[in-house]
Amino acid sequence: MMKLVPSRLACLLIAAWLPLQASAGLLDDDEARKAILSLREKVDNIARDLNGRLDNKADKTATLDMLNQNERTMSEIAKLRGQIEVLANEIAKAQNSQRTLYADLDARIKKLEPRQENIDGQTAEVLPSEKQAYDTAMETFKGGDYKAAAAALQDFVKRYPDSAYAANAQYWLGNAYYAQRDYKKAIAAQEIVTTTYGTSPKAADAMLNMATSYAELKDLPKAKKTLQQLVSKFPGTPAAQSAKDRLAVLK
Repeated sequence: MMKLVPSRLACLLIAAWLPLQASAGLLDDDEARKAILSLREKVDNIARDLNGRLDNKADKTATLDMLNQNERTMSEIAKLRGQIEVLANEIAKAQNSQRTLYADLDARIKKLEPRQENIDGQTAEVLPSEKQAYDTAMETFKGGDYKAAAAALQDFVKRYPDSAYAANAQYWLGNAYYAQRDYKKAIAAQEIVTTTYGTSPKAADAMLNMATSYAELKDLPKAKKTLQQLVSKFPGTPAAQSAKDRLAVLK
């Protein structure tokens, strides 16, 4: 708060004192003291009034400064809110992108996870890639392109030797060779079924096909021996019954 400076008070006192000085000889001491006290009172009143005006002006200035500062603060807050909204939008976009990425990754992982499949009455876990490769090879076989089917089936057993489809793939590989009249390769392929995959439901049929290929090669002794082994190893199977029928003819 601003106060009335002494120099200004001095000027006022001097201005009031000059008339008193001019008439000093006319007033006695009591009157002079009363005049001085009255003058002092007037000066004090003037000083208070001026200081009050200065205080009011200072308050207004302070209020304006506060209003200006408040406006600047509100402007900064508005800018910060705008930045927050931008960041919120960016975060939302990033979260959506992340969810999409996770969903795509989850779908890809599921494509790689083993699945339960029923193969010759038995449930087994196979990879989607295994099933797709096997189904593609079998579609080629059923389409009558036995050369391409043989290549696809041979590639399958090399890539997936432990697959639940491996025994079937090896069996149909022998049939693909037989269809091309390559009886030696047909015998070799079916022999792998009976040895490597001896517990497979296809093993008995593989031996029957081996006997058929020996017969095509005019090797009746081996054909007969294979049929006999089939009856002994897999009794009660449809393949064993067919082997018995053929043995009856060969006698």
